[in-house]
Amino acid sequence: MLKSFYYHIELEEGGNMIYETAPAKINLTLDTLFKRDDGFHEVEMIMTTIDLNDRLSFELRNDKKIVVDVEQTYVPSDNKNLAYKAAELMKRTYNLKQGITITIDKNIPVSAGLAGGSTDAAATMRGMNRLYELNRPLNELCELGIKIGTDIPFCIFGKTALCRGKGEHITFLNKPPSAWVVVAKPNLGISSPSIFKKLDLNQSHHVDTTACKSALISGDYELLCKSLSNRLEPVSGKMHSEILKIKENMLENGADGAVMSGSGPSVYGLTQKERQARHVYNAVNGCCNEVYIVRLLG
Repeated sequence: MLKSFYYHIELEEGGNMIYETAPAKINLTLDTLFKRDDGFHEVEMIMTTIDLNDRLSFELRNDKKIVVDVEQTYVPSDNKNLAYKAAELMKRTYNLKQGITITIDKNIPVSAGLAGGSTDAAATMRGMNRLYELNRPLNELCELGIKIGTDIPFCIFGKTALCRGKGEHITFLNKPPSAWVVVAKPNLGISSPSIFKKLDLNQSHHVDTTACKSALISGDYELLCKSLSNRLEPVSGKMHSEILKIKENMLENGADGAVMSGSGPSVYGLTQKERQARHVYNAVNGCCNEVYIVRLLG
């Protein structure tokens, strides 16, 4: 069945309930520049959002507990969940006494390279900022968010951006030209630390950050497709050959550009026409049980 999700920010507030929409992110580019003294890699990456969303609601409790309510059994509801960690961090930082129930309606695949956990954590921080009437600026939430996840600062804003450092230095860029996105997640999970551990910075892999920036400035769709690049793709692809097969399959079946997102395993392809997108979708749907046709948001 064709899966398509349409994005809109949910701002309605019923009683003491607050709603947030948490869109998935994709990497247009991802480069790793060097290993930092703190053990992290210095990254330079251009990210944007797509209309594949988790939806979260937040409600105050009569006790001090944090309760995460998520239907899917494979998603943790304790402090292994980034939304739970974000709530703990907010409570501790702002000395919030009253507990909170966080309900997550999950659509973004997990361990996929689409920042599913980070976008939920970012939505939790934005939601709690409103629910507890803290009125903290988003920049401040970003400084907090980087403590628990490198994609969280980007997800707090959810706008196309160049991210540097561990991911906390953000420069906003123009939205990408409108396009269809076919996202395919093979049936495997990848942990980012394991990929970064295997990364050999002496092996060159060209990442076209400059061309991608130019494409966004000028709205050049063709250049954008040519510039899609990810330093981690050969590393994850060597561990899991399906990743490179999906990419090849997408390009052979009409995608204008395709690349792995994050540390994988999800691969996405861009097309300008819906007919093209359906063709790509049908080509990869046989080998992946999680395939989505969505739109670029930015």
